[in-house]
Amino acid sequence: MFLTTVPLSPWALERWAGFTDYFDDFVLGFLYTLGTAAGALLLALALGTGFAMLNRHRSAFLRFIARVYVEVFQNTPLLVHFVFLYYGLAIVTDGAIRINTFFTAIICVGLYHGAYIAEVIRSGIESVPKGQTEAALSQGFSQGDTMWLIVLPQAIRSILPPLTNQVVNLIKNTATVAIISGADIMFTSKNWAYDTGNYVPAFASAAILYFIMCFPLASWGHHMETKNKNAYNL
Repeated sequence: MFLTTVPLSPWALERWAGFTDYFDDFVLGFLYTLGTAAGALLLALALGTGFAMLNRHRSAFLRFIARVYVEVFQNTPLLVHFVFLYYGLAIVTDGAIRINTFFTAIICVGLYHGAYIAEVIRSGIESVPKGQTEAALSQGFSQGDTMWLIVLPQAIRSILPPLTNQVVNLIKNTATVAIISGADIMFTSKNWAYDTGNYVPAFASAAILYFIMCFPLASWGHHMETKNKNAYNL
């Protein structure tokens, strides 16, 4: 008489037992993802603000440069940027320039989301009535002072909700660093899945960790959007 073994269900609790063995790796992956997201966000905010300002500059050439940046990064896949910067740059320079995975992720994700944040800030600035700018200029404010002291403080209310959405998307897009073996949450999950065959627990764990990072931000953004709508309805 032969005994047949029943295949272990992908959802079986036994498959989750290995999570404790990989717990330290997941903690490091979580911190790696947070560090990447923080660095990319700082770069994206700097680029987004800078190019949003250029998009409103008097110089047609500078406006053209800002438009090119936004269109290029909004209409090309993020993965292409990773492959070009990490592999292509090393090939083109014959190995003279090689950027590690962490900084590659910061640069690529920062450049990519900087284009979207530039549009968010531009739209927020344009939502402020032109009369505010004209009134400030008539009172002797310079163009720079008018933007930073009059226009931007009023634009923040309409900028924050879509900006929060971009931050959430930025955090999720850091997962693309796994394609170049960056030690983030997704790469850690993939390693656990490949080593043990526990695909469901591995990627479910990744989803939970991303949810922990993104849900509070998304909820706050939704709260701000609702608050703005109620304020305008009044």
